[in-house]
Amino acid sequence: MQNHKNVLLIVVDQWRGDTLPMLGHPVVKTPNIESLASEGVTFARHYTQAVPCGPGRASLLTGLYMMNHRAVQNTIPLDARHTNIALEVRKAGYEPALVGYTTTTPDPRVTTAQDPRFTVLGADMEGWKSVGSWGLKMEAYFGWLAAQGVKLPENPWDIWLPEGLEAHDVGATARPSRIPAHLSDTTWFTDKGLDYLRSVQHKPWFLHLGYYRPHPPFAAPAPYHDMYDPAQCPAPIRAASPQAEAEQHPLLKFYLDHIARKSFFQNGQGLASQMSESEVRQLRATYYGLMSEVDDQIGRVFKFLKESGQWDNTLVVLTSDHGEQLGDHHLLGKIGYFDESFHIPMIVRDPSVQSDATRGQLVRQFTETIDTMPTLLDWLGQPIPRTCDGASLLPFLHTGQAPKGWRTEVHYEFDFRNIFYSQPEDVLGTAMDESALAVVQDEDYKYVHFAAQKPLFFDLHKDPAQLHNLAQDPAYAQQVLTYSQKMLNWRLKHADKTLTGYAASPEGLKQRE
Repeated sequence: MQNHKNVLLIVVDQWRGDTLPMLGHPVVKTPNIESLASEGVTFARHYTQAVPCGPGRASLLTGLYMMNHRAVQNTIPLDARHTNIALEVRKAGYEPALVGYTTTTPDPRVTTAQDPRFTVLGADMEGWKSVGSWGLKMEAYFGWLAAQGVKLPENPWDIWLPEGLEAHDVGATARPSRIPAHLSDTTWFTDKGLDYLRSVQHKPWFLHLGYYRPHPPFAAPAPYHDMYDPAQCPAPIRAASPQAEAEQHPLLKFYLDHIARKSFFQNGQGLASQMSESEVRQLRATYYGLMSEVDDQIGRVFKFLKESGQWDNTLVVLTSDHGEQLGDHHLLGKIGYFDESFHIPMIVRDPSVQSDATRGQLVRQFTETIDTMPTLLDWLGQPIPRTCDGASLLPFLHTGQAPKGWRTEVHYEFDFRNIFYSQPEDVLGTAMDESALAVVQDEDYKYVHFAAQKPLFFDLHKDPAQLHNLAQDPAYAQQVLTYSQKMLNWRLKHADKTLTGYAASPEGLKQRE
């Protein structure tokens, strides 16, 4: 065993929090992740603060609520003044390495408008040393495939078309993708991570190991394509029809009317909201197969760390940027205000003896993705910036108890301003800067506040599926008022704190953390 501290931050993409076997999922098999959970702590009610990828990863890596970092959509720049976990661990002497991506658009005030990073959904956040990026448009991965002898189609993404595609295969299908598992992007990212780990095994390291899966296209390579029986997969939770679902809110209706299957399947046709129950079950079987593929590859990484003597001095964190609707509420993707998009996995395995008494435990208090950065800094003995909105999770690992004053509710946000691939503003009649919602949710109720639309309110005991909006029900008027006040209190408490701990005085500058 080595004396120095290492950090392995595993970030998977579009992984729903309720699919973990430790939380009782009846189908998914992820033995390596389950083994990690048995040695660490699983946070059962862990939420991202924003969707999609760019905003969610900005909150994950800066420790800021979206209302503070303001990278509110993919392609929206991240203000250069914000610090992040990579910049902070450099202060401890680490050179943080990145395998994968952060979906970050640079601040246009510190670069030129001709910067090629402005031509894609997002590039890499400042502070990271990229050791496994597939480029701005996956060109590194596709180039590697060509070097392996793969004849790429004119559209390289067509490697994720189903093998032996037939006319009736217009979306979810049991057929495997055309790319084999040993050449998949999941294998490629793992190989890049292992190459890096072999090169740094005799010094302290910090690795962000990112995976693209189970993000769409929803096509799994053999043998993962038929690992799960669609008939055994849970049925979607949704209203009787898309039309009935759409009655809940105009924003929901917009997505039901506009989300296309082609955004999720290379062979997709028609609207996602028109998928039958059998199609959704097949989609879920494929999605779970992609999860099992990731689990197998994570197992390779764990095996190397154990064989090289690094496992017992490496903090391992496994989480995701956001979830996936998977047909619930007749939706695909990560959008809106439903738990399926925001509830994500979080497992922390601390190798130190302080955590021996809590190994294998489930934490049911609310935790948030903004807690990731302070947890990592706390473990490394580094100060947590005052600007950070989150708090360290280490007390849960060391004592098994929530710290005094721990949150009793969770908050998350969604911005639906017009961007180049979606135009809900035009349909809803909202201005750009009022096309936003925020959620406060606790054990009992969920309140969704819109800047320019009527709110939503759900009684989570009577309606855990969130199918019945009670915001206009007189019987719930007092609760709606109480939760709107909770929302205001949250925003007041977490407004930008960058300089609010400083003050001038007759004795000079004073500072309070």
